[in-house]
Amino acid sequence: MEKEILKNSNEQLKKFAMIVNGDKPMRKVKPEEKLKAGVDLGTSSIVLTVLDSKNRIVYGAYEYDHAVQDGIVVNFMESVNILRRLKEKAEKVLGCELKTACGAIPPKTGEKSAKVVANVIEETGMICTGIEDEPTAAAKFLRLVNGTVVDIGGGTTGISVFKNNKLIHVIDEATGGFHMTLVLGGRYKIKNDEAEQLKRDKDKEAEVYAVIKPVVEKMAAIVQNMGAEVIDPVIVVGGATNFTEFTNTFSKTLKRKVYKPLYPQFVTPLGIAMFDD
Repeated sequence: MEKEILKNSNEQLKKFAMIVNGDKPMRKVKPEEKLKAGVDLGTSSIVLTVLDSKNRIVYGAYEYDHAVQDGIVVNFMESVNILRRLKEKAEKVLGCELKTACGAIPPKTGEKSAKVVANVIEETGMICTGIEDEPTAAAKFLRLVNGTVVDIGGGTTGISVFKNNKLIHVIDEATGGFHMTLVLGGRYKIKNDEAEQLKRDKDKEAEVYAVIKPVVEKMAAIVQNMGAEVIDPVIVVGGATNFTEFTNTFSKTLKRKVYKPLYPQFVTPLGIAMFDD
């Protein structure tokens, strides 16, 4: 069953990656067609996703940013400007206006954080239809009825446990991809921007992963400490999981099978858009 869930998700994620990299919509949009948009204000990037009324992928774009730290917007205007550029780009490609969007925040970051995200969305001219928590958005895209989603972003690790399609437990810890960057910066005595680029260099992945592996083990230990509350399957998502050995490390620490979709950085953004009703 777990493989079937990922099979469906992986097919959609491959399509979305092609759209993002090719900057072309999946299909032409009909005049006055109802579109759904999702906004993921991440620590390392801001992603805009566009779906149709049946949750089929239409378009997507992203831009790297420094406007969010540990899941919290710290530079309001930079977030607004980036999202406005993404929105204008999407509208030009699609030939229509994006009128509404849903946003998301890490679990338990509070109403204030949710309000800031909503304000960013509405500053671009879209109506914010809601703010979801990130792992719940990921689970919706994955169509997960029972299981545990571990959403590892740039600043936080959010864990949501689902049983019979209901959220029964959620936690959030301040550790993520940015902490990997800090470890790399300390190890090589380089600035954070240089460390971030090093982290993304696929040619140096083996060397980089050897340095940041303890951070991954710490993330897995957070899940392990939940004990019997964890329900299989365990699925990891988020940009910080984009290392070949990530799931192997997670599995060894948890002593259970761990799954990761293709292009895990796009799972949550796509799930967010599904809530835009």
